[in-house]
Amino acid sequence: MMIGLFSCGSDDKHLNPPNIVLINIDDMGWNDVSFMGSEYYDTPHIDALADQGLVFTQGYAASANCAPSRASIHSGKWTTRHQIYTVANSDRGKASDRKLIPIKNTTVLDKKFTTLSQKLKQNGYTTCHSGKWHLSNDPLEYSFDLNIAGGPQGAPGSYYFPFGNKKKQIKVENGKSKYLTDLIMEKTLLFLEDVNGPFFLNYSPYAVHTPIHPVDSLLYKYENKPPYKGQKNPKYATMVENLDRNIGLMVDKLKKRKLFDNTFIIFTSDNGGYYGKITMQKPLRAGKGSYYEGGIRVPFFFVWKNKISPGKNTQTYISHLDIFPTLMHLSGDDSMKNNLDGRSLLPLLAQNQVVEERPFFWHFPIYLQGYDIKDNENRDSLFRTRPGSLIRKGDWKLHYYFEDHGIELYNLKDDISERNNLAEIQVDKREELVDELKAWWEKTDAPIPTTINPLYAPRLN
Repeated sequence: MMIGLFSCGSDDKHLNPPNIVLINIDDMGWNDVSFMGSEYYDTPHIDALADQGLVFTQGYAASANCAPSRASIHSGKWTTRHQIYTVANSDRGKASDRKLIPIKNTTVLDKKFTTLSQKLKQNGYTTCHSGKWHLSNDPLEYSFDLNIAGGPQGAPGSYYFPFGNKKKQIKVENGKSKYLTDLIMEKTLLFLEDVNGPFFLNYSPYAVHTPIHPVDSLLYKYENKPPYKGQKNPKYATMVENLDRNIGLMVDKLKKRKLFDNTFIIFTSDNGGYYGKITMQKPLRAGKGSYYEGGIRVPFFFVWKNKISPGKNTQTYISHLDIFPTLMHLSGDDSMKNNLDGRSLLPLLAQNQVVEERPFFWHFPIYLQGYDIKDNENRDSLFRTRPGSLIRKGDWKLHYYFEDHGIELYNLKDDISERNNLAEIQVDKREELVDELKAWWEKTDAPIPTTINPLYAPRLN
């Protein structure tokens, strides 16, 4: 199969294979960037990059929080296969509020899985991980040639040097910069300055995850700026803008070395934004940790100069699970073709071919406590997530909860905010999607929690 000037068959080798940059921001909400509509955050460099690529307004994270989402990107697998469902333990929140014993969580990506970096290294790519890893102690164990600041930590103790205490300190070689996001980019630019031949850069800054440590020199821009749809945190806004500036530096380096034109760039976030006092994704409901749209719909675009036509796709829903097969297709490697849970988007990106409709699934047999009981858009204010599963197919999205077998059904085309539950009205659609969800459980050996928690003591209303 030919894509532009490049052969995508397994028996052919690219004469000039494209470089690959995967930009995976931490906790950046669906519209925490101005190209997605925000009038509060300033992201001119990301916007300029998005203007050169194809933006998907229905792009989904593989999970509503970071570790499982990243595990799915790098393994190409549903969470039911790698069984990383959350960060640390799966029984978060008060024991007396948890009706079921949750499924035990996995915290390290099993080396039995072939990872994206392993395949690209096998295909001749120099591989660099830069920033947050959170899937093991060291990304070098997964075929990265260089590791900049990656380790088991999900967040820094501080964004200012020395970046936290021993428990949460990020290990990164000292440089000129004293702010973590700046220092990670400083080291990343050194990699881009020296690398020769095709490379894969997994750029995954800790920003804009908590703690919210502002860039003081930018605060003046936001302290008196009018809020936009609930976005009003000046300190968080400075972190967003600083991240944007660093991405601009990376793009400038690629252009200076004449690498930009032959670099395939993906931009996304690992999950939705931190709902409430930090940011909001209106009109989407809820945020990080929730499986309403605000927790799993994320900014998502692809850039490849003269190969991908710029524009905005509002119809096709895509997933993090599509990244691995897309990059395998791009590199001319079909050895994983039948071993990944997503599909290649390259025909859509480079040839504007229509992607056949397919269902998406999420599975979270766990508990994840709520942040703020008084300001919460979840089904239950005590938890962002109670054990359950989801299916999205076409315009329809169904939530299934294991504690009470409760079902919510929404038509996202008409109700993007998930306010009008149609489960008792659209009965045929409900049953169709439940049947398909149950078939997926069986296909992927999805663990279903059923054991009653002896410490459960339901609250009286």
